[in-house]
Amino acid sequence: MIRLSGKQLLAYGLLLLFFQRSFCDSLQDMEKERLMHPKFKDVDTTKRVLQRPGEDTHEFWLNQGKDFVRQQKNRQLNNNIAKNIIMFMGDGMGVATQVAARNYIEAEHTKLAFEEFPYLGLSKTYCVDKIVSDSATTATAYLCGVKGNYGTIGVNGHVLRDDCVGMNNTDYHVSSIAKWALDAGKSAGLVTTTRVSHASPAGVYAHTANRNWETDADINKYCGQDHGLQDITLQLMQGNVGSQLKVIMGGGKSFFLDEKLYENGYRTDGRNLIEEYLQQSPGNAFVETREELENLDVTKWQRLMGIFHDNHLDYHLDAAADPLNTQPTLEQMTAKAIEFMQQQKEDKGYFLFIEGGKIDFGHHDTKARLALDETKEFSQAIALARAMTSEEDTLIVVTSDHSHTFSVAGYQDRGSDIFSLSTSDEDGLPYSPLSYANGRSYSKYFDANKSERVDPSLVLQNEAHDIFPATVPLYAETHGGEDVGVFSSGPWAHLFTGVYEQNAIPHMMAYAACFGDGLKACDVLSGQSRN
Repeated sequence: MIRLSGKQLLAYGLLLLFFQRSFCDSLQDMEKERLMHPKFKDVDTTKRVLQRPGEDTHEFWLNQGKDFVRQQKNRQLNNNIAKNIIMFMGDGMGVATQVAARNYIEAEHTKLAFEEFPYLGLSKTYCVDKIVSDSATTATAYLCGVKGNYGTIGVNGHVLRDDCVGMNNTDYHVSSIAKWALDAGKSAGLVTTTRVSHASPAGVYAHTANRNWETDADINKYCGQDHGLQDITLQLMQGNVGSQLKVIMGGGKSFFLDEKLYENGYRTDGRNLIEEYLQQSPGNAFVETREELENLDVTKWQRLMGIFHDNHLDYHLDAAADPLNTQPTLEQMTAKAIEFMQQQKEDKGYFLFIEGGKIDFGHHDTKARLALDETKEFSQAIALARAMTSEEDTLIVVTSDHSHTFSVAGYQDRGSDIFSLSTSDEDGLPYSPLSYANGRSYSKYFDANKSERVDPSLVLQNEAHDIFPATVPLYAETHGGEDVGVFSSGPWAHLFTGVYEQNAIPHMMAYAACFGDGLKACDVLSGQSRN
């Protein structure tokens, strides 16, 4: 019999304790790992419906991968000069929105129209003074090529928000790619589902220290009566760029009219800017309904302005459900805008800015269904634009200004409704895989008195205006700070690959179209410049 000393027994005991703890820790780690990737419900494989025939075979996926390599290998660079540029901007359309929209439209493996484009990059959306930016300063970046401060449009970083004096200093003004195109003899225009004086479209033509200064009444509150500054809508009508735009379509009629001239008018300067526009030229067309837009003969007019709502246009789902609705869809406005641009007598090409603006509004209200439907509408407009134009001479760039705190969580079955609920293995309640990091809906989903979640099936009604869960209570859900996608097709579309600053986008578009004061493709191709 082996006798152990006291020290040996102690060492043996400590060693045994170490192995016991290590074994227990390993079991805990394994259990923790299992819980990280739970199987919320068993899948009956005998009833499983494959999304595509063959997905359960390795040949399906191997062949798909090989086909993609062949596609990429055979892709030819398009080094033509871009005669036309169409920029589509999905306001607030982050990558998570795209993922959810695929399922909303059809299925996970399908693609939005712009996801079929051959080239993709990522742009960094921060601005001079904020990590997470807004639609105003991002518009300055992706349209003017310069980053500015939060809430400002068409001015550089010297101008802070509400800075009346700085705004008045034209040395701080920056011009948009629309101005560069006009200087090159091209036409320019804008289409939006928001007010035409809203932050994103205003980036095409305006210079302002506050995105909210859309009427004289707005700017007078901050800068007094004798400021000598033009509000955003007035800049659209009389500014150097706004007055030359061939196409202006969207909402915001109230911002054109004095409150004494129109029941819903917001102006206080006694003006009717729509009437002033019509008096400028007999060639200026104005429409207010879908029918008027559809019936317009584009060959008979020099300019086209369509204002289809007092404020922002209605959500597509609301408009479609309203038998009295008269507003056009984004797809219909896009079709008429391109048709109008294509018949311009100058025939030197055009720059057209088209915004799906209400994706952003849906997210701010944590109304994911509305945001996803607006993304669908946005995709359909892009598909139409690509069908109406040629990749040989038209560069189409699709991007977003910023993301949102919207997320798509796990673990739903393939083919399930993107709005369907899963069940938490922690509190046993259903939860929505679609949610927000913050927003007004917080109180709808958390009972503060009981310190517990509210069953989301009691909140969600499968309706257009359903609100989805938010983690932190805020009046409105915020933007997100991650990079956003930039999708491109047409001449020099390959320039838009990589990760780059958002303000690089207009410089690349101008390079492809050979205008502006930066590098130009035509100079390089002719051997005039190698820089």
